[in-house]
Amino acid sequence: MDTDLSTRALRALRRILRAADLAGRRLAAATGLTPSQLLVLQEIERRGETTPSAIAAALQFGQATITNIVDRLERSGLVSRQRSEKDRRQIFLRATPAGREAIEAAPDMLQQQFRERFPALDGWEQAMILAALERLSGVLDADAIDAAPLLDTGAIDRGAPD
Repeated sequence: MDTDLSTRALRALRRILRAADLAGRRLAAATGLTPSQLLVLQEIERRGETTPSAIAAALQFGQATITNIVDRLERSGLVSRQRSEKDRRQIFLRATPAGREAIEAAPDMLQQQFRERFPALDGWEQAMILAALERLSGVLDADAIDAAPLLDTGAIDRGAPD
């Protein structure tokens, strides 16, 4: 019985990972962005003007991950950086018109589908799913891993040299 449950759990996990991979491929084909790059771009656009540290905190990504993603978004012309007039050490981020176009062109991501459907579940179901996912994260020693994909250095070609 334990083996059967383990096999079924691994199969369900593989289906989830495959769905995430397929959604990422559709996103890259449509926009040249990875899911994490789109999330960062969307968060910057949502805030209008923001700092990298605010984005890192909001998305629960590491600061180094945000810096890497913002570097790529800026090189692609999707985000602009501007120093604060009051404190020259502080940098503000804004989505460019091209960044807003990329957001509009993005297909419905798996995360958006989740954000729309998860709240429709009963509270007890949401709590059980969260508890199970957090426990699974621990089983896989993934508790301390950055919430961004580990290899989020792909996509964004858009014809611009890196």
